[in-house]
Amino acid sequence: MSSMFLKPKVPAFTVPQPPEAMDVIIERAKELMVPLEVTEPLDCKQMKGLTLGLSGDHQFYNAALAVSLSRCWLQRTGNWEKVCQNDFQDSNLPDDFIRGLSSTHFSGRAQIVCDSSLYSDCSEIMSENCGELIFYLDGAHSPESIDACAKWFSNAVKGYKNPSHLSISVENTEESSENGHFLHESKALGQFENSSRLILLFNCLDVRNPNILLPRLVNGCSSSGIHFSRALFVPSMSKYTKVTSGASVIPSDLSGIELSWQFNLQRIWEKIVHGKEMTTLLEKDFKAESKLMLPPNEFLYDNPSKGCPSHNYFPSSAVIPSLPLTIKWLRDCVREHPSTRLQVLVTGSLHLVGDVLKLLKR
Repeated sequence: MSSMFLKPKVPAFTVPQPPEAMDVIIERAKELMVPLEVTEPLDCKQMKGLTLGLSGDHQFYNAALAVSLSRCWLQRTGNWEKVCQNDFQDSNLPDDFIRGLSSTHFSGRAQIVCDSSLYSDCSEIMSENCGELIFYLDGAHSPESIDACAKWFSNAVKGYKNPSHLSISVENTEESSENGHFLHESKALGQFENSSRLILLFNCLDVRNPNILLPRLVNGCSSSGIHFSRALFVPSMSKYTKVTSGASVIPSDLSGIELSWQFNLQRIWEKIVHGKEMTTLLEKDFKAESKLMLPPNEFLYDNPSKGCPSHNYFPSSAVIPSLPLTIKWLRDCVREHPSTRLQVLVTGSLHLVGDVLKLLKR
């Protein structure tokens, strides 16, 4: 919290901070005679059996801030008694608060979307002839948010293997999702036990440092026993100066697309995976008009210890010049391998996450 957000004698709220930061906040609060409250994370028992609408342990701190701020405003405006019931106790939350916290939705942050397009060729949603393509979307783009993303994704992937931790329902046989909670009925547990693949779909702005972001993401996941099978690096459709329409049409001419940044991300990734620099002529040899701009579908299923770098893909990563092309390729891979579940983490950029949501019609 910057001192610029502290106003004289106006209550302020924060969560536990690093000691040096907290010392500054406390000092400035005293100077400005600001009543300062350091909120502790919300106790899940206060939710009366419901879960937060936003997933991730850090959201319990955000929820506590929201509760403290709302309570303060209601008290100062004389509306607190209207919200609380007569038997309200300080350890409880008003029902209106609980409903608000449980129904909160934030697109692109800890969001899970099960792609329903795969079922268009199936007679029913639970068809044995369809694989699964699940997108885990989080626009994390800073070291701290990447850490939170890694923890959330790891827990979400583990939770998918245990349906008791998920909120599951089917509405008009269409896919739906909430932040971190499935609302889409899964296939029988164990059907994909030996054929699940964890895929990273990544891009970040060049003002970010992928040498920090990618290792922290990998280490955060691996510390929870979660390991990516493959990584895909693609350019975003939107930029900070331009927002795309979200049309899923694959550009007819891909030859002019600048991919040097994506190849740089790939080199960083391969160094993380192999522990050494990988010599490659990928960028030099890459030709967007060639059929080799896409790896073969077997790329997702082969043993990554086999094979040699070839054009735009290593055994463990690939650069693809178009996001719509990437989504189509993932769908084709699942259709051709019906027993497969692909769990794709999309992160590194809010632009990338937003573009994927638009392509998924979310």
